Amino acid sequence: MSATEVDRGVVELGEFRFECGESIPNLEIAYEAYGEFTGDNAVLVCHALTGSQNVASYNTPGTAGQARAWWGDIVGPGKAIDTTDYYVVCANVPGSCYGSSGPSSTNPETGEPYGTDFPPVTISDWTRAQRRLLDHLGVGRLRLIIGGSVGGMNVLEWAKQFPDDAELIAPVAAAATLDPQCLAIDAVARRAIRSDPNWNGGDYYGGDDADASPPQQGLAIARQLGHIMYLSKASMERKFGRRSAGRDSGIEGSDALFPPDKAAAFFPYREVESYLDYNAEKFTERYDANSYLYLTRAMDDYDLAEGHGTIERAISAFEGEALLLSFTSDWHFTVAQSETLAEAFRAADVPVAHHVVDSDHGHDAFLVEPENVGPPVRDFLTNGLDGRAITDTAADDEEPIEDGDEDFAPVHSSLFSG
Repeated sequence: MSATEVDRGVVELGEFRFECGESIPNLEIAYEAYGEFTGDNAVLVCHALTGSQNVASYNTPGTAGQARAWWGDIVGPGKAIDTTDYYVVCANVPGSCYGSSGPSSTNPETGEPYGTDFPPVTISDWTRAQRRLLDHLGVGRLRLIIGGSVGGMNVLEWAKQFPDDAELIAPVAAAATLDPQCLAIDAVARRAIRSDPNWNGGDYYGGDDADASPPQQGLAIARQLGHIMYLSKASMERKFGRRSAGRDSGIEGSDALFPPDKAAAFFPYREVESYLDYNAEKFTERYDANSYLYLTRAMDDYDLAEGHGTIERAISAFEGEALLLSFTSDWHFTVAQSETLAEAFRAADVPVAHHVVDSDHGHDAFLVEPENVGPPVRDFLTNGLDGRAITDTAADDEEPIEDGDEDFAPVHSSLFSG
């Protein structure tokens, strides 16, 4: 298979027991793979919350936005993760809705979608499912495991659960746990979905009920909360300010999702509202509300230290090197949280660098700034921590990084020239 060709499919892995103790008779995992496997050149990419296995492909039915080619500027021929040199695999996690088993999948015992009868999923379940997929593909030890956001948590779980299975790991914009503010926002998002009258206890897929329809309004509000969490104040000011969009620039159907009150005609419909409405509308066309409930709970529940007492002990058996990337304006997964991880790796005598990128794009920076993400990833993949574009930004500081502390030297894109 050439570097530009895509091997895609759905693999049946047989019975799978989830961490909760429940089982399903046949776990299906959708995946994509790029490049040729030579035995020691495999890279596993872990997708973010509502991403998919389509890490670098555009022409996949049913995907759009961040589900389609969501890291196409990082993965591909001649790119940071070069599919000319590496065999790159990305798997859709259990509980999602892009081909892997999840709430919208058919329950073989009933012939109907599982809905909320699908077992609760955890990041540990994702990791074990990925390991079984790689076994099926004939891949043993990996050169690199990399992922952003909750995908970075997935990477950390690999280091904890399968410490011998990767030479390198790169959690990007991630943390060992989610903080209480983000937990609160996710809780409100799930309440929005469950409060939608169309949610119907998770049984909204139709079947014999021709009038059933998905809880689009609840899912749209949940997605809007997510978008707010992913952006920074600076990026929102730059993108939207307080500018009026005008009602005519709103998307078709937005009033159906969010009907305006009578007084709304007197006040401006702002660009930031139009942005949120547009993205929410598009998201409801491609994503399953129950999957959103399931995957946010998996993210919220994750605690790297669980079962070991401390982060240091949880990752102490990992035998490779780690590169952590964080972004200065990311308040979803902060620089301080990444530095806490870096300190744990150092304490466990695991070689690590914490590379801080100066950015005002918020959490979305790991998706929209390939010029800042690509160079350190490329060098790490090729040379490990000896890569010239890798800077352990925090290791040389006399004081640990705290939230809001700017007494560290951020890494600028100018360092990556040449």
